[in-house]
Amino acid sequence: MSLKKKQKGVAAIEVALVLPILLLVVFGIIEFGLVLYDTAIITNAAREGARAGIVLTNPRPSTTDITNVVTNYTSSYLISFAAQKPTPSVSVTNAGGGFGTALAVKVSYTFTGLVLGALVNPLTGPITLSSTATMNNE
Repeated sequence: MSLKKKQKGVAAIEVALVLPILLLVVFGIIEFGLVLYDTAIITNAAREGARAGIVLTNPRPSTTDITNVVTNYTSSYLISFAAQKPTPSVSVTNAGGGFGTALAVKVSYTFTGLVLGALVNPLTGPITLSSTATMNNE
């Protein structure tokens, strides 16, 4: 009977020690999943912009047209918990080039996370995701 009295409250102490670590792991998995998802969206947006820029049309798509395609794609699919909608930066190289020339579209985006992103940013700086798609003009 005396052994049972001495162990009263042990479960509460164990929970208090393990819960922060468990929450850190769970939020880390969620944040890492969001980073991977946003990376895939940035990659697809660069591909969509490059594809829109190389298709043979008259007149040739301009840098503004390609940027609009990328911006529309990212505004529909990017997940962000920032107060404002995320706006990635788009860099287009060789827009409106001739047949067989390479067109490169680079999309960069600063990731803002939920909890861990706010804790890690002061230590490492903001996390910048970027992707480049290069295609030959048709």
